[in-house]
Amino acid sequence: MQSFVVMQGETYQVERELGIITSPQKDSGGQEPHSWLRMKEINVGDRIFHYVKGYIVAISVAKTDCYVISKTLDIESQKKNTSDNDYLVELEYYELEEPLNVLSNFREISPLLPIKYSPFQQDGNGNPGYLYPCNEQLVIKLLELISDLNIYRVDEEQLELAIGTVRRTEHNNFIPMIAEMESEVKLMIRKGHEKFRKELLPLWANKCALCDIELPILLQASHSKPWKDSTHIERINPFNGILLCCNHDALYSKGYIAFDGQGRLHISSSIPEEDYLIYNISPKKKIARYEENKPYFKWHLKNIFS
Repeated sequence: MQSFVVMQGETYQVERELGIITSPQKDSGGQEPHSWLRMKEINVGDRIFHYVKGYIVAISVAKTDCYVISKTLDIESQKKNTSDNDYLVELEYYELEEPLNVLSNFREISPLLPIKYSPFQQDGNGNPGYLYPCNEQLVIKLLELISDLNIYRVDEEQLELAIGTVRRTEHNNFIPMIAEMESEVKLMIRKGHEKFRKELLPLWANKCALCDIELPILLQASHSKPWKDSTHIERINPFNGILLCCNHDALYSKGYIAFDGQGRLHISSSIPEEDYLIYNISPKKKIARYEENKPYFKWHLKNIFS
């Protein structure tokens, strides 16, 4: 299962009524914008968050894979307002009773946005374009925020309006969909992390690459290219990571230390030299990295290290 964010704006009402999302294949210059081309990645069962004028207003489930509209297809008459050779996906829409204001919750959302192809800008507004990927960690956060507005609020009201609220909840058919979606995504993350850790441990002889701690409970399988920025294959690739103790993992994931393509340790200027001993780090340290680590170490050094 994949998840996406679609930026609809004025097209939302029409597309919701038709139960679709649709986009051209090429722009006026004959180019294929990534946010249109991404439509081809949607498969049956994928979930889509619908963003309209600052709000997540609905979640939908794909009823079909993406396909191309052409004159040879038997399309219902109401769908003929789309042009030939457009991408189209048929959806089941679940509108939220309480839309989620992205800007108001951006402090929680922002850390989970990828550096590339983020649906939202750094100021909290939507990015131009149509369809963006939504990584699993971002999915979980959006579902938590949506649930706070649309599900847990109902539980609180139950204390005062028990009968009416129960009846209302029974008709709120997006609640089972959200629960199923959250369960599937959390399972995907857990299985991905388990596979990543299992294959990473022997690459580093089951000990911290910097301080040789071997106690398993203190060892973290650290991604060099974070989950939110990685493809599915990169997320479970053991060479996209390094085995570190909890302290060094925190320094690495927050960008206070990094490794270059040769395995040399880089230390952020934010850490005073007199504190190197406290953190058990040295600018002379060099680890025996694998050649496959090189592109991921370089990505981390460029994008995370500060």
